Amino acid sequence: MLLAQAPSALKNGKFINDNKRLMLYGGASKDQNFLIENMELKPEQFHYGLGREAFPALIAPRFESIEEADKHWKPKDRFLVAYSGKEVKAYAIKDLTRHEVVNDVLNGEPIFAAYCILADLGAIYTRTYGDKVFTFAVSGYTYYDPEIWNGLDGFILWDRETESLWWPLIDKAVSGRLKNMPLLKLEQKKWEDTNWQSIKNRFPYAEVLISNQDFERPIDWPQYKLVDDLLKIYID
Repeated sequence: MLLAQAPSALKNGKFINDNKRLMLYGGASKDQNFLIENMELKPEQFHYGLGREAFPALIAPRFESIEEADKHWKPKDRFLVAYSGKEVKAYAIKDLTRHEVVNDVLNGEPIFAAYCILADLGAIYTRTYGDKVFTFAVSGYTYYDPEIWNGLDGFILWDRETESLWWPLIDKAVSGRLKNMPLLKLEQKKWEDTNWQSIKNRFPYAEVLISNQDFERPIDWPQYKLVDDLLKIYID
């Protein structure tokens, strides 16, 4: 995608001064806006601004068997697959392009699968920091930096529990109470970027994400007010 063709969030009024607080538009109601007073990113390099619930970033994904899923996929279709113990989860890149984020649990460990088509970035991350589990979604924004990933646009995430913003292209939170907290990829030995034929051959008992899911967005959710202990653990 040419950056000149992507709509500028700044020019389209997505940055808002609310009682002298700098906010980023997050949706139809004011309480969905993101507080970005400590943000390190440059407003002129933000694109879009669709709202933080525009994409169905799943929080309770449903799965089907290899046999059922084989009706829908071709051998070379691309997937992210995660495995731990006797459990295997498979996420089609086609489906991740629609959801961008799928919050899940793998063998008891909270994880999320993510894929950004603009940067062609797909990975599996952990959602656990210390004694807290986070829930991730897409903010509705993308961001680019000419010095990072050859200037490719990459999506901006947010977490529901602190409403911090995260940029996966640099693997950390860029605003909010968790600013500078690293995004933590799942151990590489537990996931890979592969194709449908490989999954069928190697993981016949895999659970495969069902396509075209949606859900009713939650109205509210628990908030973590105190995160200083986590910052001490994860930030040097």
